[in-house]
Amino acid sequence: MTRSARTWQVLIAVPFLILGAWALLCPTSVQWVAFRPEVRLDDRILSVALGAFGAQAVLCSIFILTSRFTRWSFLAYGLALLPFFVFNYWFLYVEPLFSAGMAIDFVANLAMLGFCVMGWRAARAEGL
Repeated sequence: MTRSARTWQVLIAVPFLILGAWALLCPTSVQWVAFRPEVRLDDRILSVALGAFGAQAVLCSIFILTSRFTRWSFLAYGLALLPFFVFNYWFLYVEPLFSAGMAIDFVANLAMLGFCVMGWRAARAEGL
């Protein structure tokens, strides 16, 4: 069974919507899951920052859901995801700020990258 480019596009939006809504609505729990205890900031400051980050992610998911991706959109989006892997690695191992809970972000980025590859293939087959 082959999935359409639109299906892959919707799947790309899902992690943004779920993780973004979580950061927007429950920023304190995101702080406790994502950051090492010794680097956590004042709850109010980080809650505002994480809430804003979550709002941006929700906004991104809305753009993804209301746009029509071509194969070039999938390619550009997949390439744009690559620096996030460096970011996750850097702040987990080199400059350890993140806890193992940030694996959620890594898995979501990896899934979206895979969805980009599959979406690119589907869009090419559909002539998009």
